[in-house]
Amino acid sequence: MTDTPTTLVTATGDSAGKTAITIALARLAADRDRSVGYMKPKGTRLQSNVGKTLDQDPMLAREVLGLDAEMHQMEPVVYSPTFVEGAIRGTEDAGALRDRISEEYNGIAADHDQVFVEGGGSWTTGGVVDLTDVDVAELLDANVVLVAEYGSPNDLDEVLAAADAFGDRLAGIVFNKVSDDAFESLDQDGIPFLESKGITVFGALPYEKELAGVTVGELADELGAELLTDAPTDPFVERFLVGAMGGDEALRYFRRARDAAVITGGDRADVQTAALDASGVACLVLTGGHRPSGAVLGKAADAGKPVLAVNTDTVTAIDRAEAVIRGGRTRDVRTVDRMAELLDANVDIEALI
Repeated sequence: MTDTPTTLVTATGDSAGKTAITIALARLAADRDRSVGYMKPKGTRLQSNVGKTLDQDPMLAREVLGLDAEMHQMEPVVYSPTFVEGAIRGTEDAGALRDRISEEYNGIAADHDQVFVEGGGSWTTGGVVDLTDVDVAELLDANVVLVAEYGSPNDLDEVLAAADAFGDRLAGIVFNKVSDDAFESLDQDGIPFLESKGITVFGALPYEKELAGVTVGELADELGAELLTDAPTDPFVERFLVGAMGGDEALRYFRRARDAAVITGGDRADVQTAALDASGVACLVLTGGHRPSGAVLGKAADAGKPVLAVNTDTVTAIDRAEAVIRGGRTRDVRTVDRMAELLDANVDIEALI
């Protein structure tokens, strides 16, 4: 290994904001005239690109940070479902994988003042090949920043488990997506409790809808959906609801929602009408390739709500929507810019980088 300072950003769970924080920290370091490198040893956010399975996060890092490294350098292991299946059958050599990560890391570190390494999924991802983020931190001699969400004191269990696993390599915690309701508990009880355990807390970032949700338009793009109305597609969607009950029951269910997409069969006019009557429903996602009635489309147009149609069945649409919404807003330069602002305002940046 080189002696280049290296920071591994990991998380207690998926979709905690790890990507935006990692790249934003690297950019803030670059703004301080440091030459920064980036890698994500285990590619977990996958898409097909020119016939190859690639993680979208290194692509964003390369764009934001102006990096020259090739994808295979920044993402030496593609941690796909196929890879995991092979690993548990014994077709992957853990030692060879470690060597590959070390080799690519050394190539990146040799050309930069500091390297920011993004963990994969949660900190436990990679266990089937002995490459959890604990193992990666040890392999790359990295200091660790743990990203965690906080809704109640129960969430500290995960933080303590991760802190114990990383030991002395843990530099500290960044809490992300903290709601106004939870902030007082975290500030008055959670942070002092962690500090009493010798765990550093760098700061807490507020929940921000712009970073946590996806727009209806982004959801449509990710689902490959057809837009059946001309309604604006910039409202945010933070959750999805499944319309599988009768109309009256559905209306009571939907009225409790906010910033929701309702997924239901294209032939369920009663559920579609109920969803359009609920103020907290941002859009409809209709499955099965069925086109809704003219009355439903007219009601949607009057309500100014987009209607999306997909050819897949409801179960498939639910799985895909869950992945999109859980992943947060499609990552782009604007996401990193906003995250850098939040970090600058709420976190001890100099201690972090």
